[in-house]
Amino acid sequence: MKILLVAINAKYIHSNLAACSLRAYARRHVSRRDVAIEIAEHTINRQQDDILRDIAGRRPDMVCFSCYIWNMAYVEEIIRDFAKVCPDVPIWLGGPEVSYDAGEVLARLSQVSGIMKGEGEQTFAELCEGKPLEEIPGITFRQRDGSICENEWREPVDMDELPFVYEDMGEFENRILYYETSRGCPFSCSYCLSSVDKRLRFKSLSLVKEELSVFLREEVPQVKFVDRTFNSKASHAMEIWKFLLENDNGVTNFHFEISADLLNEEELTLMEKMRPGLIQLEIGVQSTNSETVREIQRTMDFEKLSRNVMRIRGMNNIHQHLDLIAGLPFENLKSFEKSFDDVYRLRPDQLQLGFLKVLKGSRMEEKKADYGLEHKDMPPYEVLYTDWLSFEEISELKGIEEMVEAYYNSRQFGHALEELEKEYASPYRMYRELWIYHEKNGGLGMQHKRSARYELLLGFMGDVCKKGENYCRELLAYDYYLRENAKSRPLFAGENRMEKEQARLFYERESKEHEYLPSYAGYDKNQLRRMTHLEYFPELGKTVLFDYMEKNPLDQEARTVEIK
Repeated sequence: MKILLVAINAKYIHSNLAACSLRAYARRHVSRRDVAIEIAEHTINRQQDDILRDIAGRRPDMVCFSCYIWNMAYVEEIIRDFAKVCPDVPIWLGGPEVSYDAGEVLARLSQVSGIMKGEGEQTFAELCEGKPLEEIPGITFRQRDGSICENEWREPVDMDELPFVYEDMGEFENRILYYETSRGCPFSCSYCLSSVDKRLRFKSLSLVKEELSVFLREEVPQVKFVDRTFNSKASHAMEIWKFLLENDNGVTNFHFEISADLLNEEELTLMEKMRPGLIQLEIGVQSTNSETVREIQRTMDFEKLSRNVMRIRGMNNIHQHLDLIAGLPFENLKSFEKSFDDVYRLRPDQLQLGFLKVLKGSRMEEKKADYGLEHKDMPPYEVLYTDWLSFEEISELKGIEEMVEAYYNSRQFGHALEELEKEYASPYRMYRELWIYHEKNGGLGMQHKRSARYELLLGFMGDVCKKGENYCRELLAYDYYLRENAKSRPLFAGENRMEKEQARLFYERESKEHEYLPSYAGYDKNQLRRMTHLEYFPELGKTVLFDYMEKNPLDQEARTVEIK
């Protein structure tokens, strides 16, 4: 009997922890020798016909799909077509998108035989074993007469019972790996499904260290912890961070979702000792409106969060990603503008402006009528408007989001943005005017070349900045060469004012003395010139050497040296 687990990911670089965990658990616990379990991983960017041919071509006896808000519509189309070409093959679904309205999903999709609700490892193993469906907790299934039977939910699994899914690292080459040391969440945020499961439990630290050692030994590029609030138990987080510091391989990056206001002095002191790029932090702020925070049942001390974020920023060794959510109750446009400005002024490496998704099974879904909350009917059920935010205001925030993604989160315009910010009391207002400028100049929604973004920003800055267009042009050129060793000069940058004879003499001397480029011993003057960039900025009043061999591991900017 061949059982196929189908995972349709957002990108090729992602791996699917859920499918891998189901397979690993079943291989350990299923006694039947005639059961073979395969995983078919695809992405939502692939043609559906190609996925359909692959699934049908494997000739499975049962197919199971992993369902999330971002792939559900795609999965449904494949299910309908697969059922036509393989009508006798049972189809099962699992994942958060189908767990909380399983009966409705079965009523809507007549092709589906059943749904695994919640944690699926033990449930899937019992399905593989051939246990009668009536005796399997954690499923909703279609009976022979077409009626739908809803079994009771299954008790959570002991975390130490879950096998390590990455025994064969060859399967995951060049992929981001996902890893968990806990399940459940101690908090009650109304927009999040993790709050549904209050039974927070942890994998034993000895087992965690053993498994993390595999990632370190194999020099995996990145491991993302999927623990919902990694530092909810300080002793657990501290022990893992200490282990990573002591066993750092100099390569692997570990990503954590944390509550920054929970960080204590011991944890912060430990973080100061970490290699730049060893860990990165994702921190959900969501809103700084106290009424909103209270209504969504979120626990957050924003003052303490701010102190900790700023302290970590001062360490210059940890990437911080801060999140906001638009569309929450009691958050109108003016309130959101303040939330945006509060978080922006913390200067995170990334600022994610997200929009409320009304998840099935969440308290937010139960309360949506109270909030005048309307959302899209199709996944990901994104907010359209609320009693506090109109659709037009949501549309404005979409424009702000695009500007933040293009200019702030790209990390390509840092010095130019810092100068531009001096002209505005509110960062939100700055991005709003930039958005309006983009709309007027045909820039909004377009997929631009990087140089086109510079030209649009230069045009905007030329109208706004008091120091004039030439000063702004030099700032943008500085930002450009921080990231790019470009040998064909972009049009927006104008001419390099560096005299050719001065540049020739500099590289000739540097090839012998290595005063500014100590890492380039053994390279001749022509090689040095190709591997670096030298620029004179008269408006900025300095000559700068951009060294691309020694980039900052956090932002990938070139090392810069001011030449005297």
